[in-house]
Amino acid sequence: MKILFILAHTNMKHTVFDEFVYTYYYPSLTLEQLVAITPNEHDVDVIDGRYQKIDYEWNGDVVGISCNTVSANIAYEIADEFRRRGKTVVLGGWHPSLQPIEAKQHADSVVIGEAEISWPQLLKDYENGKMKPFYQSKTVDPKDIPCPKRKKQKHSLVFTPIQATRGCPYGCKFCPVYKLEGQKLRARPVEQVVEEIKTISSKQLFFVDNSLTINPGYTKKLFYEMKELNKKFTCYGNINVLGGDDELLKLAAEAGCNLWLIGFESVSQETIDDIGKTTNKVKEYENTVKKIHDYGMMVQGLFVFGFDKDTPEIFDKTLNAIYQWRIDKAGFAILTPFPGTTLYEQLEKEGRIITKNWMKYNLKNVVYKPKNMTVEQLFNGTNKLLNEFYSMSNLIRRNIQDEKINFKRFINRTLSEISSRELYKILGY
Repeated sequence: MKILFILAHTNMKHTVFDEFVYTYYYPSLTLEQLVAITPNEHDVDVIDGRYQKIDYEWNGDVVGISCNTVSANIAYEIADEFRRRGKTVVLGGWHPSLQPIEAKQHADSVVIGEAEISWPQLLKDYENGKMKPFYQSKTVDPKDIPCPKRKKQKHSLVFTPIQATRGCPYGCKFCPVYKLEGQKLRARPVEQVVEEIKTISSKQLFFVDNSLTINPGYTKKLFYEMKELNKKFTCYGNINVLGGDDELLKLAAEAGCNLWLIGFESVSQETIDDIGKTTNKVKEYENTVKKIHDYGMMVQGLFVFGFDKDTPEIFDKTLNAIYQWRIDKAGFAILTPFPGTTLYEQLEKEGRIITKNWMKYNLKNVVYKPKNMTVEQLFNGTNKLLNEFYSMSNLIRRNIQDEKINFKRFINRTLSEISSRELYKILGY
């Protein structure tokens, strides 16, 4: 058969700059994984909707479309058009997995959850004329997760995504991860991950794992084996482990980690307690950031605004805390109740969801009624904070506040922050 995979996206410009950003900074692991799990006897084409236009004249058999919530409406439009042209369409990804009945209205079949087992079975059923309307995935043994079929890289500085683990045991009510990947951590064999890294020509890796601190023993073994691979990488981690495990930090630095992405979520302990994130203690934030810096690594703090305990004062408190803790980079998001999450169910029951236009579920718009501030206060406060943090004057201020100014680090961090600021503009901030 001839198969077309499409990664749906809301970007309609498709400029050369878009291609540069998404190719170099955010290459798609989704498309590469889908190609890898497709049996070799089939011919496969791919379209990355973030920077490529959809070719509706494509001549083949099955169109597989992956999407998240914000791109769901676009995915449905694409699916409807291909079906109108007589193609068999399959929808999968985050949103169809959480809203399969909705997705089925626009597809011949829906793959729910992980696709390593269900996708090859779907193709067999299609060939035999027995394709089912839904394919519920079974939990994939991590050793059976294949190495993605990556494109030949044009440049060694491309950021290459890689995944060592799936699943998250914490179950935060605003996060859909545990709904899709389960609350049990599944780790690929270390030797399998290391062998995959050896095949990657890029010097820069990005671990897409929800957190590489869930099982510190596994991660230490992985980092130890990576020490001689001459890579630099970014990964997610939890504040409680990073603040209390010097051995992990030492190994991370030796393995090439240059940036930890940490979900601080809020500078208010009252909020942290209310959302049930037991790993976070605000009083430990500052010392943990300092400890990570002491090992030569940077910190990007991830913050969310709009929790029920948040008031308009939270924005200034957050900015002041970031300055005090000397966080290198930061990401700011408006609380978004993604369909299928506990948060969505709660707000829906309370009658606080104000729109179900999925294109607004992008972490930048307010789609529900906040409890202790207005919609306008939440939207304006978040964007004001973002613009101030990424202003050129603040960028310079943060870079010269180091007690020991390292010129190389100054240049690298400045270039990194300028690119982050420009990326926020591209993404619509």
